[in-house]
Amino acid sequence: MAKEQYLTPSRASGPNSQTPTEPFVKVIALVATLGGLLFGYDTGVISGALLFMGNELQLTPFTTGLVTSSLLLGAAFGALFSGHFAAAAGRKKIIIILAVLFAVGAMGTSLAPDVHWMIFFRLVLGVAVGGASATVPVYIAEIAPANRRGQLVTLQELMIVSGQMLAYISNAGFNAAWGGETTWRWMLAVATIPAVALWFGMMFMPDTPRWYAMKGRLAEARKVLERTRAPSDVEWEMTEIEETLAEQDNQARPRLRELKKPWLFKLFLIGVGIAVIQQTSGVNTIMYYAPTMLKAVGMSTDSALFATIANGAISVLMTFVGIWLLGKIGRRTMIKIGQFGCTASLLFIGCVSYFMPETVNGQVDVLRGYMVLLGMLMFLSFQQGALSPVTWLLLSEIFPTRLRGIFMGGAVFAMWMANFAISLAFPILLASVGLSGAFFIFAVIGLAGAVFVIKCVPETRNRSLEQIEHYLHDWLSDDVETRPLPASKRKIESH
Repeated sequence: MAKEQYLTPSRASGPNSQTPTEPFVKVIALVATLGGLLFGYDTGVISGALLFMGNELQLTPFTTGLVTSSLLLGAAFGALFSGHFAAAAGRKKIIIILAVLFAVGAMGTSLAPDVHWMIFFRLVLGVAVGGASATVPVYIAEIAPANRRGQLVTLQELMIVSGQMLAYISNAGFNAAWGGETTWRWMLAVATIPAVALWFGMMFMPDTPRWYAMKGRLAEARKVLERTRAPSDVEWEMTEIEETLAEQDNQARPRLRELKKPWLFKLFLIGVGIAVIQQTSGVNTIMYYAPTMLKAVGMSTDSALFATIANGAISVLMTFVGIWLLGKIGRRTMIKIGQFGCTASLLFIGCVSYFMPETVNGQVDVLRGYMVLLGMLMFLSFQQGALSPVTWLLLSEIFPTRLRGIFMGGAVFAMWMANFAISLAFPILLASVGLSGAFFIFAVIGLAGAVFVIKCVPETRNRSLEQIEHYLHDWLSDDVETRPLPASKRKIESH
């Protein structure tokens, strides 16, 4: 059976369509990814705020780790629950609720009277961050045309790193303008503005055609496709959606118990692995603790805050590179480049901090601090230019339509739990084995992640979501030859 034509379709429309993206799709993606901007700002702003809130909130090393990582714990559960609710209530409604949580969390943290309230509102923010990380990529992937899905989903990553850069600029700006112990409250309060914009904008956006179709609302699904697709693409995509869902008509409401099916269990584990290796690279120790690390290698507070802006700038720049690369090379190639490049950069940081002396002629070696900063910039070039964009894209593509919300939530839950564990442990790790030891440990974990990438990550480029679903079923199942293709796929084979 000539499956190759089905696996790599050659039709003029759909995944290989040359038609330009409809303007309304770009508007939808821009509004939805304000959730990514908030994600980035709320995770990045703490790096500077920690330098100022310590005395007022009487932070210890342990509570410092809790303030940072409590958001991540909330994010893990936010991702898990939003995945379940998004299937029932719709992607749009979940994003609107998350916008409210973003606003409440931002104001709550900025007004927190003590560390207990700070941790509570950081948890609230975390629920919003995790929910956005699980829901926004799925929303965009399901509403974007197949030939532009990679670039539009990766816009989420661009907004995340833009939010982080804005946080670093805000931290340095508020410190330069006002300084003082209360500066951190203004740093945290600024996030309320994009939260309100996200809530307002999503009120006017549609839900995805796949969610409407899953709920039997086919007329509304077609209406959304007509607003977001070239006329030549509407009919075939509607047919694909209907055929894929028709295959699942006899199946019960989507639940995690379906992991009993071997191919779905394998696919879910691959998704969890893709999500976790992005965090075990140690990326968020750099994003959350960069000023702390730079101060530890000899920089002043002002210099560390200013230098951290470079991290944000390189992240934004390299995300543009990542978006460009997604249109040129495959997902597997990109994730390999990112994983191997990040691991090499971690080794570089470890070697610099281990072999370069802390002092020269009785003076702090400033060069050592800038070499560590160079290592961070190298790391972020590979992380944001390759690894992170393709991670979010793959997670939004590989899961079946009916189970996408639940499986995405589970995978992103695992991602945030890994992030939580690493961020909570990093200050302790820094105190016990030093900066070099911490990054050598991350490098070893990175090598293990590289083995996983080579053996397990699939290629999904140039396929519609429905074609990916059938391809992965065939790849991970033992009954490939006995499984009939749906009508639309048989037509592709016949050509």
